[in-house]
Amino acid sequence: MTEERFEVQRQIAATPSEIFTLLCSPAGHVAIDSSGMLQSADGATVTGVGDEFVVHMDRESLNDLPMGRYDVTVIITAYEQDAHLEWTISGTIQPPIEHRYGYRLVPSEVGTLVSSYYDWSHIAPRYREAAIFPVIPESALRATLGILARTVVK
Repeated sequence: MTEERFEVQRQIAATPSEIFTLLCSPAGHVAIDSSGMLQSADGATVTGVGDEFVVHMDRESLNDLPMGRYDVTVIITAYEQDAHLEWTISGTIQPPIEHRYGYRLVPSEVGTLVSSYYDWSHIAPRYREAAIFPVIPESALRATLGILARTVVK
């Protein structure tokens, strides 16, 4: 790990296809969020790079910045069916910050080894100087994987 990227892993007893299907659903992102910021989402299921959907956010759950409720547009930056999904966001802060979130899925004996990452290594200097990164802690990625596991395992 670097000081500008978190990556965590968890074995989940579900197929990569089952997990990827949930990750491509805007509502799926809300369902597995451990931060409490994602409130609801609007948009179609993701099918490739460049797809977008809107997430209605509530920053008050982090109690760090007085942003209240706001919307972000999730923009898919990497898409490999049943293997990799990555996105950035565009929202109230412009130009976009360019931090990335993503999942890598690898078939395993248990089902799928899921890696979740958060990367803010390419943000602009003005955002880096604001000293607000990482927005979420590594523990939030781990918690989200736990919620993902209980959501897809039947």
